[in-house]
Amino acid sequence: MSIFEKYLSIWVALAMVAGIVMGNTTPALVDAIAAAEVASVNLVVAALIWAMVYPMMIGVNPASLKNVARQPKGLAITLVVNWLIKPFTMAALGVLFFEVVFAPFLQPADAQQYIAGLILLGAAPCTAMVFVWSQLTRGDESYTLLQVSVNDLIMVFAFAPIVAFLLGVTDIDVPWSTLILSAVLFVALPLAAGLWTRGRLGSEDRIAGFLARIKPLSVIALIATVAILFGLQGNVILDRPAVIAMIAVPILIQSYGIFFLAYGAAYALRVPHRIAAPCALIGTSNFFELAVAVAISLFGLNSGAALATVVGVLVEVPVMLTLVAFANRTRARFDPELQNPKAA
Repeated sequence: MSIFEKYLSIWVALAMVAGIVMGNTTPALVDAIAAAEVASVNLVVAALIWAMVYPMMIGVNPASLKNVARQPKGLAITLVVNWLIKPFTMAALGVLFFEVVFAPFLQPADAQQYIAGLILLGAAPCTAMVFVWSQLTRGDESYTLLQVSVNDLIMVFAFAPIVAFLLGVTDIDVPWSTLILSAVLFVALPLAAGLWTRGRLGSEDRIAGFLARIKPLSVIALIATVAILFGLQGNVILDRPAVIAMIAVPILIQSYGIFFLAYGAAYALRVPHRIAAPCALIGTSNFFELAVAVAISLFGLNSGAALATVVGVLVEVPVMLTLVAFANRTRARFDPELQNPKAA
């Protein structure tokens, strides 16, 4: 591993600190980055995510796409967890913590706002960053693409009804521009670029060599993304640390709970690790652009709901890195031949 990959957790921690410092010492720079936004998608962050996704898309072999249907269990786990479990457990945790555990410390109106924000996060599974987490766990590129594509298609039809049911709000204006732009930026364009690159490189050896050269750039883009995300919210973190911590608690429980539920199901069903890890991580991660956009449109820019979705952004990367590390350490449990190389 490169020095960036070997000490990734340290670099991310430093990026978080650097981001908070940047957000509080260079507000003009942060405002300029924040202003580069189209349809609630920050273009600076989008470019960095694109840089992270592109290497994995190079690994997508069109010839292998026809074989993904032979492993339906991973896709089934993803869809059941994302759409039949995750939104409802997130709502239940929100009610538990903000109507019971933290109720003495909050105004009832604020508590309801935080619950609403958590529900929006729970109903918006990840679109882009899952490619990064899949790459870090050596996931199957073609299968991950299938999972994300099917998940996005279901999101178009299921997001609004689920949110309407859980919030009791019927006039939800789904930001279609955010959904479409995200799909184009984080799936369609990187895939097209990856397939074009494969064609230009030709042989698998040249493809592997090229990926080895650009992989450090992908990790650097991840670190830069963390710094910017924390920079954009640096003042909020320092101004309202207690509220941030309270909102983070149910998000942390939900994230780890969903991961281990999906990962455990994959293990029980004997799903190969290259599929099991991404199928667990896609439900754990969130489509925060969509959640933030809907929170702002429904409740306002300075609402508690919008704040809760932002906390989801801040919590996600550190949490996902711990789960990536766990998935990598447990790879041999899914693939027994790794425990006995002579038998492979």
